[in-house]
Amino acid sequence: MAERIVLRRWVLRLAYVGVALLVIFLQLLPLDTQPYGWVAPDLLLALTLGFAARRPEYLPSLAVVGVMLLADFLLDRPPGLMTLLVLIGVEALKARSRGLRDQNFVIEWMAVGVVLMAILAAQRMVLTLVMVPQAALGLTLLQTAATFVAYPLVVLAAHLALGLSKAHPAEIDIEGRRA
Repeated sequence: MAERIVLRRWVLRLAYVGVALLVIFLQLLPLDTQPYGWVAPDLLLALTLGFAARRPEYLPSLAVVGVMLLADFLLDRPPGLMTLLVLIGVEALKARSRGLRDQNFVIEWMAVGVVLMAILAAQRMVLTLVMVPQAALGLTLLQTAATFVAYPLVVLAAHLALGLSKAHPAEIDIEGRRA
């Protein structure tokens, strides 16, 4: 029984990394050379926050740092800034995951929305302090709103494809504690 729990934990950890690498790869593909008429959501951020809110034991901090740092380098973002902010947001959601487990999805969605806004505000503040050119505030707000709206779809896709669901109160983890 314990071996199955450990195997499932490692399979879902590797699935997170694999899906995250697929999302980064798709963002790098030059599918269209014309600018989009809309702002795309940050699916990688939504996926990471979904794992943190629903099943934090499947999301090790080292995997978050590795994936987000790779995304920072490949997507031409300030290296380490988004990684640090996402890691702080993920750890905040992990700390609240037990309380979110007992709540309905709307409460979880609002908690993720608060974390998204905190990441946006902190990123804008740091980039302003070091005088780095940044996108217009309206575009950044639109991307954050699009990520917030896409979160339920990302969680639904992760649930259907990977079996990522909230832990039930009766579940027991490998250490014999309640999940």
